[in-house]
Amino acid sequence: MEIKGKLIKALDQQSGQGKNGTWVKQEFIIETQEQYPRKVCISLWGDKVKELESIQVGDLLTASINIESREYNGRWYTDIRAWRIVKENVSNDSSVPPDSPPFNESDFPDINESDEDFPF
Repeated sequence: MEIKGKLIKALDQQSGQGKNGTWVKQEFIIETQEQYPRKVCISLWGDKVKELESIQVGDLLTASINIESREYNGRWYTDIRAWRIVKENVSNDSSVPPDSPPFNESDFPDINESDEDFPF
């Protein structure tokens, strides 16, 4: 699943020691670019934390995510984890075609020719 939005804030990195070794986690907040924008908190784990270093606040990004919920003491908690984030390339207006070369007069037939060899 993918979500697109603008990076609003990168929270501080968290780290700790677990039974499998040291872990690192960083959360960041994006705002979706919909009619009614929503703010979403997404977490990065392990070496994926480095992917956030190349993205600045205000940049548009696409995050490939997994959503998972779990129960703890009768309450449900939902975690949104990114497994890849990519900075979006911003172009001014991609719907405008690039400038074409100007036409030369030699590109058009001479309308003053008097061949009178019409195809009809």
